[in-house]
Amino acid sequence: MASKEIIYNNQPFQLSYELLNPSANDAILILHGWGSNKEIMKQAFGKTLSEYKHIYLDMPGFGKSSNEIILTTEDYGKIVNLFLKALGITPKIAMGHSFGGKVATLLNTPCLVLLSSAGVVTEKPWSVKVKIATFKMLKPLGFKKLRDIFRSADVTGMSHEMYETFKNVVDEDFEHEFARSRSKALCFWGKEDTATPLYTGEKIAGLISNSKFYPLDGDHYFFLQHKDFIEQTIIKECKEQNEC
Repeated sequence: MASKEIIYNNQPFQLSYELLNPSANDAILILHGWGSNKEIMKQAFGKTLSEYKHIYLDMPGFGKSSNEIILTTEDYGKIVNLFLKALGITPKIAMGHSFGGKVATLLNTPCLVLLSSAGVVTEKPWSVKVKIATFKMLKPLGFKKLRDIFRSADVTGMSHEMYETFKNVVDEDFEHEFARSRSKALCFWGKEDTATPLYTGEKIAGLISNSKFYPLDGDHYFFLQHKDFIEQTIIKECKEQNEC
């Protein structure tokens, strides 16, 4: 495990990362989702794709990487690009799960692998709508302490900066960024995913001009049980892009 400091908007970020297969010529960057870290991605893919140099990164504010400012998804993309530049590595493939899929999309790598990516705004369940309406009603009355009760489990225990960052990205419409992508995209999705439902994956695959869609059994973390299929598909489908 290693650490690299980069400066973005005059703010230092200490980024924790790990390289596997460091002597390989071609590289794959593997990004985790919101509230997660590089360890779950390494658990899934660390023993796959042996012909690639693996880059596992804790994005700012997650795992062992620091963050003391409020960020947007665009900021995350720029920070990751600065990190890659500091390492002197230009990955052929960017893979991202959930929130990490949005960040990976911004990197414009020849091949893009999306694992139940976020980025399509979904209709909120009635229970969530009631929760939001209740909070908005109580907030002007001075019940600020109720904020923690209504916070998503995704931000429990996080700093003010990360909570505000979460609010920036959680309901973000990223469809225009998917439509602008010129990467060859492989979109893998869990059929039983409730966080980023299957129809959102179908929509994202339809927005990216050069894409293929693979619905697989499982929930939001379906990739843990389908890593071998994902590996085989990447090897088959990304080879042409890697030779460009």
